[in-house]
Amino acid sequence: MRRDGRLGVGVIGAGRVGPVIGAALAGAGHALTGITSGSDDERVEAILPGVPVLDALEVVRRSELVVIAVPRDELPGLVAGLAELGAWQVGQLVLHTDAAHGIDVLHPAAERGAIPLAVHPAIAFTGTSMDLRQLAASYAAVTAPTAVLPIAQALAVELGCEPVVVAEEDRAAYAEAIETASEFSRQIVHQATGILRGIGIDNPGGYLSALVRSTVDHALAEASPTVVLPPDD
Repeated sequence: MRRDGRLGVGVIGAGRVGPVIGAALAGAGHALTGITSGSDDERVEAILPGVPVLDALEVVRRSELVVIAVPRDELPGLVAGLAELGAWQVGQLVLHTDAAHGIDVLHPAAERGAIPLAVHPAIAFTGTSMDLRQLAASYAAVTAPTAVLPIAQALAVELGCEPVVVAEEDRAAYAEAIETASEFSRQIVHQATGILRGIGIDNPGGYLSALVRSTVDHALAEASPTVVLPPDD
């Protein structure tokens, strides 16, 4: 780690999450060393202009902090495969963004001296710069060894999130909660907009926008014991 606390950050995963995480960390003053190629390199270039596109081995070789933002089923094999190739470095920070995994999935990297961190920002990523504003109003689940937990928390803060510590054994339950909220909300909105479209409303999403947002805000407030809601009329 550099004396000023700024890191050379490389990103493995060029989907909706990785480039946004890279942009947020760059905005916090870190230097981006590279990102792997994805299915939409033009979109990545728009978010991370001028950042070199490299293979995963080169990203790891150049970086003090490696952010891994790949699909859940690819994460274990990627970490283990890079370990077999001798890629991970002693003292290197390795951070993944998956909700369900804690730091156990990073064990092959940790065995070779890397420092494992799990930080999951609780937003629905679009893969665009709009996500940066969402990060600034969100929370992030953080899992890390006790000695380096402050590093994981600090990185979450630099993303714009408020860090919340989630124990390794609780990550599966945490992921279930995230997936339940995401999928149920999406299905209900699709069902309701379909009904409205069927009776001739041309813009059902726009019609329901204020209702859905206010209803969700009300439900979230009800779930928080510290919020006092006004009485219903």
